[in-house]
Amino acid sequence: MMFAVIKTGGKQFRVAANDRITIAKLEGNPGDTVAFGSVLMLTDGEKSTIGAPFLSDITVAGEIVEQTRGEKVIAFKKRRRQNSKRKRGFRAELTVVRITDILTGGKKPEMKKGEAAPAALKAASPAVKGKAKPAAKAEALDASNLSLISGVGPTIEKKLRAAGITSWNDIASWTEADVAKWDEELKLRGRATREEWVEQAKELLAGKPPRAKADQAELASGEDY
Repeated sequence: MMFAVIKTGGKQFRVAANDRITIAKLEGNPGDTVAFGSVLMLTDGEKSTIGAPFLSDITVAGEIVEQTRGEKVIAFKKRRRQNSKRKRGFRAELTVVRITDILTGGKKPEMKKGEAAPAALKAASPAVKGKAKPAAKAEALDASNLSLISGVGPTIEKKLRAAGITSWNDIASWTEADVAKWDEELKLRGRATREEWVEQAKELLAGKPPRAKADQAELASGEDY
């Protein structure tokens, strides 16, 4: 039995061949091929491989089954003694995908005749209208800017600096014991593990862009309303 754990739309899914999953909307029509390159883990029989954070040579291929919408969510707000109330409804745009294959060894899904690149791969490199702004060079980023690690807000940053943790290098060198220690001492409530601070710090030191910006783009889909 082979299955993989993928990340799309800010959520993780455990998938195997012929599984159907409902995810944040992907551009495409029923029958189109989609590919998911953000694979966190692969299990083949008794052997499991975990990415750091992703497995670069693994791709999960799928086929769009239908474009649909989620159940309506009602948001109601009322202000006491202000004669003010507001009611709004929201339905998330969703895509139902059937997983067709888990490709290893850097293989890519086969395209049907006349079919363009898979929808998920297109989304990874969207076309930019007008003049594109030059991307910030990783070398120009300040390694002492802890706020570039997703999940580190102003309050937590103050706690970290007060404890002598002032750069990405400090966090990247944490062991599991260090994570547990700082989680208890700084009352992080498991955030360092949940948000993968150590992995994020290593990515920043390797020159990758901050995850926080990528997460903001995912949340723009409205899925986590």
